[in-house]
Amino acid sequence: MDKYLVPPESISQVPKPLRRNRWKLSTVELNGKFDPKYRRDLSVLLVQSYTEVGAFPHLYHINGVSCPTSMNRIANGAQDHQLPFKKQGISAVDFDNKGIYLVSATKAGCLTVHDFESLYLQTNEAGLSEDEIKHLLHLSLNEQLDFVRWNPANQDEVVCTSMKSKELKIFDISYISSKPVEVLRVRQRINNSGSDNHKGLSDIAFISNNARLLASDTCGVISMWDRRIGKLPCLELTSNSCSTLNRIQLNDENQIIFGAGKHGAIYIWDLRGGRTSGAFQNHKEVCHPPLKSLKLASIIEKIGTLKEQANIIPKEIHSIDLNPACPYQLAFHLDDGWSGILDVYNFQVTHIHCPPPAWLNDSNMPTDQLFLRKPTWLPTDSIYSVGSPSDEGIHLLDFHPDVRSPSHVNFNDEIYGAGGENKRRQNRFVKLSEGVTSCAAHPLNGTIIAGTKNSSLIMISQKNRSC
Repeated sequence: MDKYLVPPESISQVPKPLRRNRWKLSTVELNGKFDPKYRRDLSVLLVQSYTEVGAFPHLYHINGVSCPTSMNRIANGAQDHQLPFKKQGISAVDFDNKGIYLVSATKAGCLTVHDFESLYLQTNEAGLSEDEIKHLLHLSLNEQLDFVRWNPANQDEVVCTSMKSKELKIFDISYISSKPVEVLRVRQRINNSGSDNHKGLSDIAFISNNARLLASDTCGVISMWDRRIGKLPCLELTSNSCSTLNRIQLNDENQIIFGAGKHGAIYIWDLRGGRTSGAFQNHKEVCHPPLKSLKLASIIEKIGTLKEQANIIPKEIHSIDLNPACPYQLAFHLDDGWSGILDVYNFQVTHIHCPPPAWLNDSNMPTDQLFLRKPTWLPTDSIYSVGSPSDEGIHLLDFHPDVRSPSHVNFNDEIYGAGGENKRRQNRFVKLSEGVTSCAAHPLNGTIIAGTKNSSLIMISQKNRSC
């Protein structure tokens, strides 16, 4: 029988089929949703693609005359940047829900509503300034502006405030008018000497699809107005502290309010029950203490590896922001440039980013404490955009809620940073032409608009390339 057998070496080898990686796009088309790993990979590519694509200086006019912000910018440039920063700079920027309009406020008191598409198209035209004709609104309020926000229930309305004012001014961009359509005022608080100790308002938050809004102040109080009732607050939330509440945040259900204090504390008011119960049912002038207060420095101290390398002391919290892609992540940003994540479920710091101090990098830019830096989340990815306090640029921080994030306190570089795709997952610093004070991300395409200390708007996105 052996003579009928064909020797194995004479049989032509049949090639094995090549094993190809599963086409990721097909899973999206079949399942109708992005796989979390695929979304994470895309976010890595997105962070690597960001760069400065356009800068628009605030060289605008009102009735043919240079506006106060423009005059301060020119005067500061003529004197070799010797004027105090408080006389210039963009203090806040914000997009409307659809990303059609962008509103900016300056320290000099200019309130401007820009057409985003017009700005984006002009990034292809080198050396050109923003077309003033396409502004929907440009007003000089002759007072310092510190915060501005769109009304989510009425996208024609913008609300602005100042730490030196006791009023919330509401402007309707559908009307061509330099006067606000409504002005909301705080109640007077008389101290022991018989004078009003209220200094000003610091931040604004809207209750979605509702006529009610909140504002924090420099005395540690949050006031809430119901515009259907009157122009004075219907209730107050107290922080048991007289220090400034720099930032307030409402969760998605409008049930929990977070407040960040100047002395490094985070306050929480739960409007569903406990000591703050019935807050939205009572329209009388009543006060509610916080349900819980946290000293952020004490929580950060629990990170053993960080405590061994740095002296953890209480620091002013410039901003807190809830992650739109992960509702239990509360991002914080401190006055020394540190940023991190507080898990609001277990009140632990899960992520931390500690950039090197200015003196270590031989940075000549002074750390300016006259500005409250306002970071922003990208709309769909857990990427936090933060202006650098000492360098001209922004940090794009990977704050994804898993231990593979390079900012996670349990991140192991030997395991997760060995190579391949994990090696690409890292925080990135994007160098810009000016120092950043405030950031806002486009709600649809993730383009970042940064307001600067020199009153410019910088667009950070992907470079336009011809096909």
